Amino acid sequence: MSSDNDDHLPAKASSTSDIEAFLETAHKTPVPFEGGGGGRLLFAMDATASRDASWDMAANIQGNMFEATRSIGGLAVQLAFFRGFGEFKVSGWSSDPQEIHRLMSSVFCLAGQTQVDKVLKHARNEAARSGIRAVIYVGDCFEENIDVVGQVAGELGILGVPVFLFQEGDDPIAQRAFQHIAKLSGGAYVHFDASSPDVLKQLLGAVAVFAAGGRGALDEFAKVQGGVLLQITDQMRGKR
Repeated sequence: MSSDNDDHLPAKASSTSDIEAFLETAHKTPVPFEGGGGGRLLFAMDATASRDASWDMAANIQGNMFEATRSIGGLAVQLAFFRGFGEFKVSGWSSDPQEIHRLMSSVFCLAGQTQVDKVLKHARNEAARSGIRAVIYVGDCFEENIDVVGQVAGELGILGVPVFLFQEGDDPIAQRAFQHIAKLSGGAYVHFDASSPDVLKQLLGAVAVFAAGGRGALDEFAKVQGGVLLQITDQMRGKR
């Protein structure tokens, strides 16, 4: 894995009016991708100490992402994680679930602060390099400036790269921040319980379907599966 050092965004934090302007534009801008040709998905996770147990859970169920997209063109995944003292790493692209599992299983969690800003900046830069179609972020807390992170989320919304944030635990600061990021990027936020791995399994599969097959494929998948997946499609339609 290699560190991502590209960062071309202004360092100055955005104002509330800037956030609202990005949000309004993102909602009026259609997502350009409509499916076909396989998909690229950035799968990012908080690997700080509080996520130790659920990291192992996600590593064990991530194969569902590939399974869910097998009939609609397949999926390539890039794994990203942060931990410790400013450590942020990304893998190469892989369409092999066993390889992704091996990479995730080789990572151990380490105490540190969140680096969601780096995740979203990398996603913005990777969208220009390789054309990613969606971002999954799994985490339990948020310790950054929401205005700064929101600016990057808004840029992803303009690019048509939605961020799907799945929160473990009940931290209210994380919930508020994740909801803002989802809304600004045109994605969705869902809370899950680490004691119910099937929920996370469904969520990962749904975003993989979107990345591989587009909005129409996601809508059909959610109609069949129902339940928590309807939270994703409702949010993407602006039903909050």
